[in-house]
Amino acid sequence: MTTSLKFEHISKRFPGVTALDDVSFSIAPGKVNGLMGENGAGKSTLLKILSGAYHPSSGELRVNEEPVSFRNTREAIEAGVSVIYQELHLVPELSVAENLMLGHLPHRGGVVDQRKLLESARKQLKNLGEDIDPQTKVKSLSIGQRQMIEIAKALAHDARIIAFDEPTSSLSEREVRRLFHAIRELRARGRAILYVSHRIEEIFELCDTITVFRDGKLVQQHSDISQVTRDTLVAEMVGRPITNIYDYRPRPLGEPILEVQDLEGPGLTAPASFEVRRGEVVGFFGLVGAGRTELMKLIFRAQQPLRGQIRLSGQPVRFRSVAAAITAGLGLCPEDRKQEGIIPIRSVLENINLTARKTHAWGRFILRQGWEIGNTERFIRELRIKTPSPDQLILNLSGGNQQKAILARWLGVHTKVLLMDEPTRGIDVGAKNEIYRLIYELAEKGMGVVVVSSDLPEVLGICDRILVMREGRIVSSVLRENATQESILSLALPVADSKGDSDVFTD
Repeated sequence: MTTSLKFEHISKRFPGVTALDDVSFSIAPGKVNGLMGENGAGKSTLLKILSGAYHPSSGELRVNEEPVSFRNTREAIEAGVSVIYQELHLVPELSVAENLMLGHLPHRGGVVDQRKLLESARKQLKNLGEDIDPQTKVKSLSIGQRQMIEIAKALAHDARIIAFDEPTSSLSEREVRRLFHAIRELRARGRAILYVSHRIEEIFELCDTITVFRDGKLVQQHSDISQVTRDTLVAEMVGRPITNIYDYRPRPLGEPILEVQDLEGPGLTAPASFEVRRGEVVGFFGLVGAGRTELMKLIFRAQQPLRGQIRLSGQPVRFRSVAAAITAGLGLCPEDRKQEGIIPIRSVLENINLTARKTHAWGRFILRQGWEIGNTERFIRELRIKTPSPDQLILNLSGGNQQKAILARWLGVHTKVLLMDEPTRGIDVGAKNEIYRLIYELAEKGMGVVVVSSDLPEVLGICDRILVMREGRIVSSVLRENATQESILSLALPVADSKGDSDVFTD
């Protein structure tokens, strides 16, 4: 049985915002349709309509030419529709088997039939070539394994239409290969697949067709991607050509502004030492588990270091708390933007002014509302943050605009060194270009900027110097002019790297 999906004149309006405007296109069975667009282009809204989380303001969905109207996500699942989001919807404390069959747990006499539950789970896992004990709790699995559990859950519910929302944003290269293998097998089985990604190279590798959104409108459909170039897609998404996304800007470097000496702590297997000069953009590259994020948290005092010394502007500093690190002039844009970077149920204004309130309040408790409004409006304008108003909840903003708000937070205080952990993860190409522009501007003003990234072309494209980490230690420092993808990647790979077992996918 094959299933087709069609969006017909779909619009979705919120107060003050039209998120989708008369969108029409279809997805054929046995095809992977790539969906591209900047943050805020309407992709997430479309997926929420498909999943039953939102109802369209006008227009309709058609499955196999029959109109459908999902009142909730359960109805969508029962109709064979599954949306696998970037933030996976699994219950960490439950077992793999319980997550796979949640909502459809086999039972006998009102009691869960454990034997049948485990049998069903093993069958679904075998279909994906996953050798995971179904009794294992989900919280103990890697992100890549959890992603495969989401796919297995969709198949357990007999999903014929499957949408993926930025599925590779937190995966290692090997996990990406396994995911792509699984998606290709789903395509071969006749599933209709919608694949949302900001990574253009993935779209070209995996997809049969491409649909491009901009500002809530469908601006282009490509049925023959062999005739499409990267620059064409970028221009369609952004509305202007961007031939060099990184647009590297060289600048003079000053004296060391951050010096880390023999720092030790959780996540590191050897003492870490490095320096960042005024005006310098220093990149950290390494594979998943290399210790990059842990090192940033130790510097920022989000983790307790065991020993070591940090100097700011030549002066030794010893932080007892994150607040002390901020006061001294350190800032951190964390890797997990949604969990650690923003306060989702607070406004854009409150998120931007979070660190500056202590400095600009009257006394200890009276907020200077006039200053806060002016500061927020300034950064909305200067950083081009797309929001209906400063009072909008930040969770309603796109990932790129949330990241800009976090950046604004550190620009509102006296930050000497900004640590940026995966600053463009899940962000579209246009927003990336703007983030890079802001990084260069900060460096030109004398700030030291550290960029941790799993995107090797990004590190090579924007950094003056690259520090490579492997298995919890810094193993090399490479100047920009001497760095190549091959040389940096070879330094990051484990010395005794094995290729691992081949992927398996069975019916």
